[in-house]
Amino acid sequence: METPTPHTKAEALTARLAQAIEQGGLPAGSRLRSVRDAAAKEGLGVNTVVEAYNRLVARGYAEARPGSGFYVRRLARSRTAAAPSHVSEAVDVVSLLREQLEQHYEVRVGDGRPPASWMEGSDIARQLKLARGSDAPDPGHGYGSPWGYAPLRDTVARLLNERAIHVHARQVLLTQGANHALDLIVRHLLEPGDTVLVDSPGYYPLFGKLKLAKVKLLGVPRLPDGPDLGVLEALLRAHRPRVFFTQSLAHNPTGGSLSLPKAHKLLQLAAEHDCLVVEDDPFADLQPAGAPRLAALDQLERVIYVSSFSKTLSAGLRVGYIAGPAQHIGALCDLKMVTIVSTSDFVERVVHQLVTTGQYRRHLNRLKARLSEAFLPATRALTRAGVQVQPADPAGYYLWATLPRGLSELALARQAAKAGIFLAPGSVFFPERRADVAAVRVNVAYASDPRFLRFLAAAVKVAR
Repeated sequence: METPTPHTKAEALTARLAQAIEQGGLPAGSRLRSVRDAAAKEGLGVNTVVEAYNRLVARGYAEARPGSGFYVRRLARSRTAAAPSHVSEAVDVVSLLREQLEQHYEVRVGDGRPPASWMEGSDIARQLKLARGSDAPDPGHGYGSPWGYAPLRDTVARLLNERAIHVHARQVLLTQGANHALDLIVRHLLEPGDTVLVDSPGYYPLFGKLKLAKVKLLGVPRLPDGPDLGVLEALLRAHRPRVFFTQSLAHNPTGGSLSLPKAHKLLQLAAEHDCLVVEDDPFADLQPAGAPRLAALDQLERVIYVSSFSKTLSAGLRVGYIAGPAQHIGALCDLKMVTIVSTSDFVERVVHQLVTTGQYRRHLNRLKARLSEAFLPATRALTRAGVQVQPADPAGYYLWATLPRGLSELALARQAAKAGIFLAPGSVFFPERRADVAAVRVNVAYASDPRFLRFLAAAVKVAR
């Protein structure tokens, strides 16, 4: 795994300790020196050692045990897939694109861009350096690998191993967020006229992609603990769908999470009826590593796994990824090259730096604390306002609020808009756009807003 050049004392110590762990000098389970002992031995400040230890935790080399110290983790060794030793002749679009991006040849007469050396000293390079600051990663001037920035793929593979999804980096493809990942999967797996299953209610942007692909959508009712398995089995038997798209944890829009018994049964049904499963896990970094994930139970034999940094880090940093069987990931990489050439190497380097320096971990801790503080007050406030809230995972963003009989969700959304309040009506989250739904998706972060609660309580009172 590539680590940043040790510009600081904290990074230099991190690099030395990581190397010692990788080479067996610090065995798994052993306790690192106390912060004060390490500071005295290395001639460093206590804060510098704390920063180095936190970076080791962020990179998967160590774990912090409150009240006890820092301990070396057992590294989940990824199997290394051998890269091709040569590049096939550029007889089609994909092979030509692949060589321009991966660059195996030294003499590059067929390239589509001038060499990076021609860009050195340019005003563009200077402006980029000013914009990114002295400590930010160098964006370079090439397209970057079609697979995505290699050190970030290594980091993602390690994160997946921590979630008990055992992969090597060659099974990971970086994308422009989860939506781009889903778009590639739809293009790769499906043809017009195919039938697929989706959560109902579920992720409405996915429905739009599937409809554009002229695919038939069948909804599987979503219950608080996962899909309705009786309906799922009946649909599998009757329609032989190619794929089931589902979101296991902190489901959008209901907020519920899949139970372990249902996860096992779902995979049994998928295997029995030869159906692939695409598992979307955008809130993975907010969930416990051992949460029930289909990809962990299946080990990516029948499951294709999608996740993203966009929901937990920044919507502006469009970095997601797909993990799955090698044959699918290779084909998806080719499709990525044909459609967008490559993702932003610069943005991927930024995300990699945030993860490996421990900044992302600290951000997640703050985000988890805020969600924990907001969840119960939001649930109670909505209940007091007169709506029924479905049980939800507190490590997610959403609550599903059912409106009392006689209150139209679309009329409520229109009234709210006039009052300067944006609502997400439940009907848009169903593949068939049902008109009989009386529910709204509520973001936990905004649920306790006094203006919203006053508006909602007044609307419920009028309906009754």
